Amino acid sequence: MSRKYKFHNKAGLYFASFATINWLDVFTRQVYFDVLADSVSYCRKEKGLELYCYCFMPSHIHFIFRSANEQPSELLRDFKRHTSKKVIESIESNPQESRKEWLLWMFKRAGKKNATTSKYQFWQHHNKPIELWSEKVIKQKIDYIHNNPVASGFVTDAIDWKYSSARNYQEDNTVLEIDDSGFLG
Repeated sequence: MSRKYKFHNKAGLYFASFATINWLDVFTRQVYFDVLADSVSYCRKEKGLELYCYCFMPSHIHFIFRSANEQPSELLRDFKRHTSKKVIESIESNPQESRKEWLLWMFKRAGKKNATTSKYQFWQHHNKPIELWSEKVIKQKIDYIHNNPVASGFVTDAIDWKYSSARNYQEDNTVLEIDDSGFLG
């Protein structure tokens, strides 16, 4: 693995992205988005997650974050482990999920290819963290994150995507609270 994608500065501010296996569009129902939002809220309260920018897309997530406990790798590991378990449970118990068998089959198939996975693999293993070192780079990543739903054709204005901190930057904290850094915006 390249040195480029590692958490070298444990106290640093990072941009990280992670995707479902095979880039499956899993986050298509409110209940699955709720798992992500609840997990972020828990990690902010209990695990030292400082979240400054985010976007939940159907197949992947973007964060700009810092670990107050200086354990960014462990923080994302725990977040991904918990959300994978909860989303799979939600899929299994959702009578409206028309893709249930197929999704579970895909997760199981990916899990069989990975010796460290017990049954299902939900997330791809890499997070591709990039330490943010200047205000210019931070603003570039914020723009990239907030414009992701626009570039994907889901909305025409970034603030219209419900699961993005673009809304927080407009004083709308109805979905998730984020941290105020004073240097982002």
